[in-house]
Amino acid sequence: MRRLFPVTDQTAETSDREWGLDELADAYAYPVLAGEAAAGAPGAASAAGGLSGAPAHWLRANMVSSLDGAAQHEGRSQPISSDTDMRVFGMLRALADVVVVGAETVRLEGYRPARAREAFAGRRAAAGQGPAPAIAVISASLELDFSLPLFSSPLVPTLVLTGAGAPADRVAEARGAGAEVLFAGEGAGVDPARAVAVLAERGLRRQLTEGGPRLLGQFVAAGVLDELCLTVSPTLTAGDAQRISSGPSVAVPHRLELAALLEEAGFLFTRYRRI
Repeated sequence: MRRLFPVTDQTAETSDREWGLDELADAYAYPVLAGEAAAGAPGAASAAGGLSGAPAHWLRANMVSSLDGAAQHEGRSQPISSDTDMRVFGMLRALADVVVVGAETVRLEGYRPARAREAFAGRRAAAGQGPAPAIAVISASLELDFSLPLFSSPLVPTLVLTGAGAPADRVAEARGAGAEVLFAGEGAGVDPARAVAVLAERGLRRQLTEGGPRLLGQFVAAGVLDELCLTVSPTLTAGDAQRISSGPSVAVPHRLELAALLEEAGFLFTRYRRI
């Protein structure tokens, strides 16, 4: 892997070799959040605008796209991914307090609970995090299979975010399976901005969403996405696969700035942040 941006005096040293976990963790570190600066949060990157303007929470998305814009092939992202992309995927999870995912993606990708990884145990403990991130599933209908390991045997209790108008029997079933149900909307659906706030109020401030495209589109439309970690896969799929985000268009396109660019075997690993 090699760093293409930003260019530093260490750029040449990171060319054409496999990066260690600590290097990857530093490359993808969350910004310092409000209240962490005085403690010198381990591995945290500088917050945009200086520590005095540190954000209260940070929502980043991790997605992969083919060269012709497909976010998946035959319904799954794995065919356009790579071993290094999956390594970055695991790293982003290891840095997060919570992984936010849509119900449809849980069904299609066969989501399982996040697991504790010994390689990240020290870093997570130093940052005041538990052994693994929580998984937060966003669903209006709660039409989920609560017998799956994601709900029945997670290391950290799975959260289910829904609206106040969600079916009472499904709420009861979710809770009976061991999930924690949180309400983040007045109607049946979830308000994306409220979902971010509800998670932050529980201390889950380093947030990561893995989609799918509809959920990411909702976060974009609500203006609450802080960062996009996009892997550009050197593949072409044709077909009619979804893009990385979908849903109603925003009135004015949201402009982001490039924060980092890595490359390996033709895959580009980009980080874009809100301006």
